[in-house]
Amino acid sequence: MEQPSQYGNAVETASEMAGNPSREPDLGLFGKSSSELVSILGEYGEKPYRGRQLAEALYRQRLNHWDAITTLPATLRQRLAADGWTLGRPEIAESFRSIDGTERYLIQTAEDTVETVWMPEGDGTAEDASDTNADTSAEGGEKADEDDSDTGGWKRATICVSSQVGCAVNCQFCLTAKLGLQRNLTAGEIAGQVVAVLNRHKVVLNKKRVNLVFMGMGEPFLNYDNFMAAVRLLRDEVGIATQRMTVSTSGIVPAVRRFAQEPDRPRLAISLNAPNDSIRETLMPINRKWPIAELVDAVRAIPFRQREKITFEYVLLDGVTNRREDARELAALVRRSQLPCMVNLIAWNPGPGIAYSSPTQDSVLAFQQELVVAGIQTYIRRPRGRDIYAACGQLKRTTDQPPIPALVMPQ
Repeated sequence: MEQPSQYGNAVETASEMAGNPSREPDLGLFGKSSSELVSILGEYGEKPYRGRQLAEALYRQRLNHWDAITTLPATLRQRLAADGWTLGRPEIAESFRSIDGTERYLIQTAEDTVETVWMPEGDGTAEDASDTNADTSAEGGEKADEDDSDTGGWKRATICVSSQVGCAVNCQFCLTAKLGLQRNLTAGEIAGQVVAVLNRHKVVLNKKRVNLVFMGMGEPFLNYDNFMAAVRLLRDEVGIATQRMTVSTSGIVPAVRRFAQEPDRPRLAISLNAPNDSIRETLMPINRKWPIAELVDAVRAIPFRQREKITFEYVLLDGVTNRREDARELAALVRRSQLPCMVNLIAWNPGPGIAYSSPTQDSVLAFQQELVVAGIQTYIRRPRGRDIYAACGQLKRTTDQPPIPALVMPQ
């Protein structure tokens, strides 16, 4: 088990990377805001509208080839390319499709690959039910969409986005932890995953509902500046409202306090995964630095919007966190927090080299029932893409086929 001092160093390293994400001059245009593009083209003697045209081409039209950006004069495109400017959007290098329709992608950046997941119809969790147009009743039902004939039959979709290559947090049940932290992603690399996936599925944002969950590889709050810059790009340039975004953190308390001050921010999910500090420390070394009470206290400072709730994510490990007494202790913890909240239950998704077991469906339902009886709004996350290593906690840039079948939990 990693010692607290070592873990602290990993957190500091991640923070340093966030402050200096690139060692080379950044000549990639994707990832820059409209105002930055206006400034860059201004150095070429162009009027501000040219920068806005470039932003429109990159983010709304989602173009990734100079020849396709016909709103800009050919001579200007040639000058930009000759000076080394690239459009620089990440692209899908490999894709893997599950029997349940989920798709996992290896997204190629300039340096390496990172993982992104597409889930048509979401995964039945609180993030789906928190949708702006959803009915957030205790049953978790949702209002029907309009026509879905132009999207292959899906009514809404969720894109799971990575913020780092690897992860420093070292949760003991997660395959991504096996990679360790390799580097932070830039704002353009984070937002670029979303745009690449939207392009693949020909999504028209003003017609269809797409939710974003920053729950892929990495800890977003250890790459805070780049993560929030990506949020602003996706909001202002791509056109996705922050109310359709959810960020999950393992509990980086200083960043949670900073997040509380953001004027326009995504929804927040806390990766809790245990009913008390003793169990959580064995599963998530970060708890030694910021225990549950300190984390909950930081969350209380968030000015929640009307109907907004925080999500507590809870991974069920057979014999470790899924016992009846765990459910009762979790219910007491949630009630004691006095936060507007709901709980996502996640049956652990197996991975090679990790010595835990998944709970039975009956035990998951029994755990949920304990929370419901206690008056807590609770959802069960369907394990989407288990058969392609796309489910929660399985992202490790794996190209092998996992030796486990897909599992569909009760809805």
